Amino acid sequence: MALNLQEKQSIVSEVSAQVAQAQTIVLAEYRGIAVSDITKLRANARSSGVYLHVLKNTLARRAVQDTPFAALADKMVGPLIYSISPDAVSAAKVVNDFAKSNAKLVITAGCMSGSVMSADDVKVLAATPSRDELLAMLMGTMLATTSTFVRCLAAIRDKKEAETVSA
Repeated sequence: MALNLQEKQSIVSEVSAQVAQAQTIVLAEYRGIAVSDITKLRANARSSGVYLHVLKNTLARRAVQDTPFAALADKMVGPLIYSISPDAVSAAKVVNDFAKSNAKLVITAGCMSGSVMSADDVKVLAATPSRDELLAMLMGTMLATTSTFVRCLAAIRDKKEAETVSA
């Protein structure tokens, strides 16, 4: 079904708004995937805060024009699903995790910070812990260090108390 000019402009402005907030865009070919599987992928993306949409490539090219993602325009060929996220890792994680269980979803390219990534680069990015996971690791390390410091101070205090009592 063909889109009229207003519908196309609406789609381009919606995608442009997502791209303006994005840190990462991941492209994947979805040829041959069942609708029920695409629905599951969309649900996973939504829960991760990722904008996932099947777009006409010409409209997607217009949406990324004059943005750091403009270099990705050359990779926008074939039936693609676009995964866009404000988090640097989420888009890659969602698509890569789904591709592991569904061989018909093929990651073709990605873009982050103005540099185009290959499919392998996207997989490496997907293996990176998310911002929330990194913050949790940092807090765990800080709490462990703090508790060790407190135990050390308590041991020094107990030793000094024992010395004053015996003296």
